[in-house]
Amino acid sequence: MQFTLDVIRARKGDCLMVHYGTKAQPRLIMIDGGPSSVYKPLLRPRIEQLRAARGLGDNDSLPVDVLMVSHVDDDHIKGVLDMTKELRTQKSNGEARLIRVRTLWHNCFDDLLDTAPEELKAEASFGAAAVNGEIDVDEVTDFEVAKVLASIPQGRTLRDDAAFLGDVNSWKVNEQFNGKLIQASEGSSPIALDGGLTCTVIGPMQAELADLQRDHDTWVAANKDKIDVSTTLAAFVDKSVTNLSSIVVLAEVSGKRMLLTGDARGDKILAGLEMSGLLTADHGSTMHVDVLKVPHHGSSNNMEALFFERVTADHYVFSGDGEHGNPERETVEMLFEARGVAPFTACFTYPIDEIDVERKKDWEKEQAKEIARGKAPRPDWSTAINSLRSFFDAHPLAAGQTIVEIPATGGGYHLIELLDPI
Repeated sequence: MQFTLDVIRARKGDCLMVHYGTKAQPRLIMIDGGPSSVYKPLLRPRIEQLRAARGLGDNDSLPVDVLMVSHVDDDHIKGVLDMTKELRTQKSNGEARLIRVRTLWHNCFDDLLDTAPEELKAEASFGAAAVNGEIDVDEVTDFEVAKVLASIPQGRTLRDDAAFLGDVNSWKVNEQFNGKLIQASEGSSPIALDGGLTCTVIGPMQAELADLQRDHDTWVAANKDKIDVSTTLAAFVDKSVTNLSSIVVLAEVSGKRMLLTGDARGDKILAGLEMSGLLTADHGSTMHVDVLKVPHHGSSNNMEALFFERVTADHYVFSGDGEHGNPERETVEMLFEARGVAPFTACFTYPIDEIDVERKKDWEKEQAKEIARGKAPRPDWSTAINSLRSFFDAHPLAAGQTIVEIPATGGGYHLIELLDPI
């Protein structure tokens, strides 16, 4: 039996594959595709490697059991849209398609808010441009609104692509959930996939999505005379609204477990684990997994030391190249403080020194914004205080602790094989 996490370099985003099944009958889940400039140089070549390893011919499509988009932030969905665009062209031209997807797991914005105003159904060029870096968005609230605005057309495009590519046996949206929203709720059972893998949905949580819907409807009812795209979103959007909707799953094969977290907040993941009965409400209760994809690229805004104390792992995956400051040193410090001298491996999708270069750029960019706004700016970047490299230099690894840095060479991916090699 196989159970392997395939971690692919994806710039500031996530791009993962889960291999399971047997050598004779291999199975595959694809999770997110990173932002732009990830699909062609990184994800597509990895797909071609898998096609070759399985002995597929030019006219054979690589079977994908599940394509999961954890949420609709650009750094998770854009690479998937680049892929579906190519697949649409292949279908239109009567060519063999690169992959064939059985089911798409994806919660688009329309799923999350059933009563969104008509204005939110329009294309939102401001949001897309802001997220892609074409517009400088200074305020945090404006940036989060821009992310949601960008997600609306992207999520709809993905659904349209699935409808175009699908037939009775492929591209079924949320098939295992009767085509409805993927969410965690009290008493829900694990989902069994062909090939021996089970998935327990940990998030998003039904109650929180219901709260989001209620807050939205209340605001719209009270402000019908001034509804527009930006003010509507700013009124009810939590600063992590797209992260709130992240699909979080616990995948299990033959007793081995992976916790795949998207950009969800650590406290929300803990709440979902408690609701699912995997943790008790007692803060002293803990659980162990073989692999933990660290939430939100290691952003300290999404993490707390308690999370690493309650959910321990043999392998931690930090996805991010330093853009937006992620993975942050504070999060790495939390992990090492929580685990002490326990053995584990921390996998970074880029070399530490490369990450620090981008983290310093982000630090100085944010410092300049603070000065421009008249706010007290953060201190100048200090290599000794702020860099990941200086942290590791000052904190030698304990016996059994290792660091993996994925280089540009060798295909740009790393395999964490929990059972038989793929």
